[in-house]
Amino acid sequence: MKTLIIVFVLTMTGVQLAFAQESNTKQELKDLSKAKWEWMADKNVDELSRLFHDRSKFVHMSGSWKKDEELEIIKTGRIWYKNAIVHDVAVEVFDDTAIVWNRITLEAVVRENEVANEFTVTEVYQKQADDWKLLDLTFSSVRDTHQIQK
Repeated sequence: MKTLIIVFVLTMTGVQLAFAQESNTKQELKDLSKAKWEWMADKNVDELSRLFHDRSKFVHMSGSWKKDEELEIIKTGRIWYKNAIVHDVAVEVFDDTAIVWNRITLEAVVRENEVANEFTVTEVYQKQADDWKLLDLTFSSVRDTHQIQK
C-alpha cells in the first residue's frame, strides 16, 4: 500500500510540474509575441532579425515573402505596423513547435495611407537551443466579432 501511495504522489507531482512548465512556456510565447509587435511598431529590425528564422515566411493581404523582404519592408516603412491592439491570444505547444494566434486590430501605414484592419494572426515558432524562432507569420482577415477557440 505504501508503494502505491508513493507512486501516486510522485505521479501527481510530475503532472503538476508538467502543467506548470507548459503554462510557463505559453506565457513566454505570449510575451515574445507581444515584444514582436512592439519591435515591428518601433521598426527594430535588429531584434526582429534575431527572432525570424532565416527561412521564415510572411503572408499578408497583398502577398507573401521571406525574411529579408519583411525586414526591408519594416525598415523602410513600406508597411509601418504602428500599433497592434491585441484582443485575444491563444497558444498551443507541440514539443519544440508552438503556434500563437493573436486576434488584433492593426493600425498601420501602408503606402502612405493610415489603415486599421481586424486580423487573426497565426505565428509558428520553433525552439532552437534556448531561443524561439519565428517560422511563419500569417495575417487572416476576420470580422471583429471573431473569437479564437481556446
